[in-house]
Amino acid sequence: QVQLVESGGGLGQPGGSLRVSCEASGFTFSSYYMNWVRQAPGKGLEWVSVINTNGGSTYYADSVKGRFTISRDNAKNTLYLQMNSLKPEDTALYYCARGDLSRWPYLDYWGKGTLVTISP
Repeated sequence: QVQLVESGGGLGQPGGSLRVSCEASGFTFSSYYMNWVRQAPGKGLEWVSVINTNGGSTYYADSVKGRFTISRDNAKNTLYLQMNSLKPEDTALYYCARGDLSRWPYLDYWGKGTLVTISP
């Protein structure tokens, strides 16, 4: 079964850093584009970032560009999001999601999310 399990969320400070991770299993991780999507409390989903299969190409939403870095370790079946210069508006539930190869940009599998809270 496809599983995506996020971790690393917690309480961070404005201007600080956090790294969230997503451990994947049940599929050939290295064959899929992977994404981070977030949902702030009471708001809709916001796509954050995508990375291609080998990690050579990445793209970011304007809201996080220059502050966040997506990466992956295919040997460990793990996706990462390094978050620097954190802002209160980064507070959200962060999901990793797999890209459907046949229906891109449809994201076919999602994790349950990890909560990031940015507050003094």
